[in-house]
Amino acid sequence: MVSLPSGPELPDVQLDIEPQGDASLSAVARRAKSITIGAVCKALEQEFPDISISKIRYLEDQKLLSPRRTPGGYRLYTHADVARLRTILRMQRDEFLPLRVIRQELAAGRSSGAVLAPSGREGKRPRRASVSVGEGTGALYSLEDVLEETQTTPKLVSELEEYGVIKGELRGGVRYYEETEKEIIGAVAELARYGVGGRNLRVFRSSADREASLLQQILAPALRSRNPGRRKEAVEALENLASVTTHLKYLLLIRDLRKIVR
Repeated sequence: MVSLPSGPELPDVQLDIEPQGDASLSAVARRAKSITIGAVCKALEQEFPDISISKIRYLEDQKLLSPRRTPGGYRLYTHADVARLRTILRMQRDEFLPLRVIRQELAAGRSSGAVLAPSGREGKRPRRASVSVGEGTGALYSLEDVLEETQTTPKLVSELEEYGVIKGELRGGVRYYEETEKEIIGAVAELARYGVGGRNLRVFRSSADREASLLQQILAPALRSRNPGRRKEAVEALENLASVTTHLKYLLLIRDLRKIVR
């Protein structure tokens, strides 16, 4: 039987840490016994714009992080946990290392201050390529990298493409996937372990399409504006609305699940 908390249980320490660089974060983290996953995400977003709570949780699932938890299930991160996470993210971003290699580097005592010499990367092809996404930059992951990081099968990825959940992009005969698509594949792989098949994903896809259409209608005039400043504000508002609707869906889901287990 599923056990869900009847209300939010506050962790030991909750801090709203502004992203002010390594020194500031280190000082705050040392003063605090622990910080929440949301505070960690907020503190690192300046250096790692694509950081997300789901990505941190995924790294934990891959046994790269092991924060302690409160009795209510909240993750709490120490200064050492944050430093380890930063090391992992830097190795992914700067050296394009797959998680398997990162795990080996950490086991060998690799720290955030250590950088591989250029000769250590000779003869190895880049495992991901930078690509422009609007006004920012993102990363493309090869199918090989996606399968390795998500621990899934080519068949599942093929099914997701067939159902239109992901698309991928063919470059030089190699198919690449965006960061978001990689996270989608990882989430679907987790659902598959509970027997959720490809045909069930239509529910999620339809829901996402409806929400995207609604948000587009709300901000359509501003998004089509010829004023760069107004378009930028619209994009920021769109991201904020997406975050709010995601949280709302979570709350509604928790409410309905509580009805089931009563």
